[in-house]
Amino acid sequence: MALNFFDQFMSPSFLGVPLMALALTLPWILFPTPTARWLNNRSLTLQNWALNRFSSQLLLPVNPGGHKWALLYASLIVYLVSINMLGLLPYTFTPTTQLSHNLGLAVPLWLATVLIGLRNQPTHALGHLLPEGTPTALIPVLIIIETISLFIRPLALGVRLTANLTAGHLLIQLIGTASFVLLPLMPTVGLLTTALLFLLTLLEVAVAFIQAYVFVLLLSLYLQENV
Repeated sequence: MALNFFDQFMSPSFLGVPLMALALTLPWILFPTPTARWLNNRSLTLQNWALNRFSSQLLLPVNPGGHKWALLYASLIVYLVSINMLGLLPYTFTPTTQLSHNLGLAVPLWLATVLIGLRNQPTHALGHLLPEGTPTALIPVLIIIETISLFIRPLALGVRLTANLTAGHLLIQLIGTASFVLLPLMPTVGLLTTALLFLLTLLEVAVAFIQAYVFVLLLSLYLQENV
């Protein structure tokens, strides 16, 4: 039977029932829930500190009108980081390797920022389509180019997250398969490959955090332009 490295990206199912919803909702169980006590445990304190630091850092350049998005963005980065990290464990599934899932997150959030800009400051929002001082002959061309670049933003968000996570998972599986084959045949080369696999796994842990942060950071920049 031929080995297909892309089987790991297939949506899991059990007895013909898709488990995509379980893969999306299960990570929330791993996070501690806030309590009414004055003193919290270490995990809850660390979670609250990380969320506060992230929210203050992310929304620092955004004016006060956009701070109401803090809860949404904090929830989004916790969601992305948790499913990205759990996807690195054996026998798990990473929903963020599916382009449909990432576009389902990117398109509504990007569209919300655009609609807010058109509602609150339509002149300023439409002014992004035409830079100041443009020659008259280039006005139609630049409007078309800027409009295309505006609609490409959500596609770029989804493709970036999908491509980075998919490439990392493929590399881990390729090097892991090579280590499994080389260890009994050439132990020295197999050990070097295993060390490379360990370093790549650490890199993928960093990528899981960085890509989630970049995804939310770009959404906050889009919000900053329209608020």
